[in-house]
Amino acid sequence: MSARPLIIPCVDIQSGRAVRLYEGDPDRETVYFESPLDAARHWVRLGAGLVHLVDLDAATGRGENRAVIALIAQELGVPVEVGGGIRSREAAEELLRLGVQRVVIGTAAVKHPELVGELIAAHGPERVVVSLDARRSEQGVLDVATHGWAQGSGIHVADLTPALADAGLETLIFTDVSRDGTLKGLDRDLMRQVRQLWVNTLIVGGGVADVQDVHLLEDERIEGAIVGRAIYEGTLPYPVPQ
Repeated sequence: MSARPLIIPCVDIQSGRAVRLYEGDPDRETVYFESPLDAARHWVRLGAGLVHLVDLDAATGRGENRAVIALIAQELGVPVEVGGGIRSREAAEELLRLGVQRVVIGTAAVKHPELVGELIAAHGPERVVVSLDARRSEQGVLDVATHGWAQGSGIHVADLTPALADAGLETLIFTDVSRDGTLKGLDRDLMRQVRQLWVNTLIVGGGVADVQDVHLLEDERIEGAIVGRAIYEGTLPYPVPQ
């Protein structure tokens, strides 16, 4: 791969604050910034050209943070992508109207896969991303988690990727739920497995801990990673040293 993997800072928003969750559990949060806008501006000052926002309250059905997301999209000065609770065309298009560069579809891509194709047809593949968040089952398959990772779907990642490619999807985000927010490092075998399933742009998340994980991305020819706790706590320097 000619370019270094893109490291995308993540700002998870819960109850109006910038937090990180341990293994996706909304009751195990660490607050890093009282203001998500301040968090996003912090990463932009350090050189971020894209910021990943997640509305955790919308994802879990506990509420929403639409106003602060709109403020960030309008004030930040660099593109933002937003995921969390986007389960209809109307919800996705409202975010796009608010200035979000691209929407990240998770649960709806599993429950209503036709939505992905509709959004791509209407807005182009550069405005739509799908996030598949999964746990490895006892049988070794990747079971997609939905509704803020609270539910298993019984659907395997390998069952979804061909249809997503046929719908015109360019960028897939894959998150290892069992490692998200843990600083355990990436699972190389799992990253290799997902790389084989998706030939277009692949962004991964869940457990990125240090520069060694960036080297792993390079080795496996993965285009980038969404990173939270590691850059907030400094185990991975940001920007990543050359």
